[in-house]
Amino acid sequence: MASSLDALNQWVMEVARLTCPEQIQWCDGSDTENDALIAQMQADGTLLPLNPETHPRSWLHRSHPDDVARVEHLTFVCTPERDDAGPNNNWMSPADGHAQMDALFDGCMAGRTMYVVPYCMGPIDSPLSRCGVEITDSPYVVANMRIMTRMGAAALARIEREGSFVKGLHSIGELDPNRRYIMHFPEDLAIKSYGSGYGGNALLGKKCHALRIASHQARSEGWMAEHMLILGLENPQGQIHYIAAAFPSACGKTNLAMLIPPEGYRRDGWKIWTIGDDICWMRPGADGRLYAINPEAGFFGVAPGTSEKSNPNALASIQHDTIFTNVGVTADNQPWWEGIDNGQVPVTDWRGEPFDAAKRPAAHPNSRFTVSARQCPSWSPMAEDPHGVPISAIVFGGRRASLVPLVFEARDWTHGVLVGAAMGSETTAAATGTVGVMRRDPMAMKPFCGYNFADYFGHWLSFDQPGANLPKVFHVNWFRKGDDGKFLWPGFGDNLRVLEWMIKRVEGKAGAQDTPIGALPLQGELNLDGLDLSAEAREKLFGLDQAGWQAEFASIGQYLQEYGTRMPEALTALQVSICKAL
Repeated sequence: MASSLDALNQWVMEVARLTCPEQIQWCDGSDTENDALIAQMQADGTLLPLNPETHPRSWLHRSHPDDVARVEHLTFVCTPERDDAGPNNNWMSPADGHAQMDALFDGCMAGRTMYVVPYCMGPIDSPLSRCGVEITDSPYVVANMRIMTRMGAAALARIEREGSFVKGLHSIGELDPNRRYIMHFPEDLAIKSYGSGYGGNALLGKKCHALRIASHQARSEGWMAEHMLILGLENPQGQIHYIAAAFPSACGKTNLAMLIPPEGYRRDGWKIWTIGDDICWMRPGADGRLYAINPEAGFFGVAPGTSEKSNPNALASIQHDTIFTNVGVTADNQPWWEGIDNGQVPVTDWRGEPFDAAKRPAAHPNSRFTVSARQCPSWSPMAEDPHGVPISAIVFGGRRASLVPLVFEARDWTHGVLVGAAMGSETTAAATGTVGVMRRDPMAMKPFCGYNFADYFGHWLSFDQPGANLPKVFHVNWFRKGDDGKFLWPGFGDNLRVLEWMIKRVEGKAGAQDTPIGALPLQGELNLDGLDLSAEAREKLFGLDQAGWQAEFASIGQYLQEYGTRMPEALTALQVSICKAL
């Protein structure tokens, strides 16, 4: 028993010798500790209090202007063999990675406090959960990790029982973009992040642990770590189907996870229950179904575009006890962002300067809110179920202005894996770089898979075993545009219509038209009552552009070839057969 904490203590001492902090604080996750950290950050200007009348116990954090998003080009996976990381990752050898990072960490915490943050990803008593410890010199990170994970004494007790944990070492360093790296060491279950205070780069329990390292753990232990929301869809009869859906960052995961049904559906008794909005860990159960947990305890949501219209549940969630990052503020000190549409106006932008629309937006396009999941009106207590929830359908979706219809269903599991592997999406502000460029983003995991994508696709295929009762797989595209450049599908609450069709397909109660790309809804099978869709919208949302798909599948074939001999034959053969069918 003692050996596991001995190992933790030894690692903490090694890090302290390297980083030279003024003091070490072991975090217990208590209210007293959190209050002290908040007071400390308020005193040094790291956290600015917002209007206590409208947003009690809520704060604004402004990050460095050069530190506002994930930095994929500075993110590395360090494996002994380059091919194990794959062409989907930046690679460095473990020895070189540790040497480069340790040189940066040398003495970097002088004059600072070193915080030791034990945490659990997932319900504290779930066999599907995994623990980690983040060492950081940022109290902002500690405050966010307290919201986003099960952090503190209970996690430390589980680490002592189990004896294993992911080691995460983080320092904001000098916030110099030229001295900024995020390194992952899958064999060591270790992460080293230097030079950034931004969420995905600094909250190491999130993308670094729960996806990049966890995907490696999942492959070796026979489960799945995915970039997916989890929602429960309750029909008027009180039956609940759980759906996991993968979309790239800033493509609507949070909005779908917290969806409010259209008025007619609400009147009939339909409900959406929120399990998670970003990450999903799944494991086969004794009945052959996949059971899922949300490893996170909070939401780290994109603020711009969040409004009473787009996501009233998210807006209700963040009225108190919330940390806002890089949003604007109004004259009476309320948080503000583009698309909030509440009749207020900003006076100060995310950099703390007087708002000038000609100069920059009030809120950074990737500004965020951090809030406990329990504050969401649609939060489901099943999010804390240690066994997880059974998944009836898996959904893939990207941001595609053309070609891809509103929804189609994969023929079987292998076809579903190809649909996910071939997924394309236009880039968003969640990562640095150009916005609006179409790129392949398999299973929305391009920035997050901790090993070679070809092996990852093989891992997905491996779940199709005798006795498996796997979810049906679908693909959606809420973002199809017409010739005028406007969206053809209303989206938001009306996306429930598509979810309803999926569940009817799961239950064998809805018809579909088989096509080479998958099954499309038969006319009349998807409820469009009350929607005013033009002839162009109906044709493009539910039709098949044969020539366009021929070109798409030729492109998919080229993409799969990038992975060489590791690419599973089942996927390349299926791609060829679909090309011929088209």
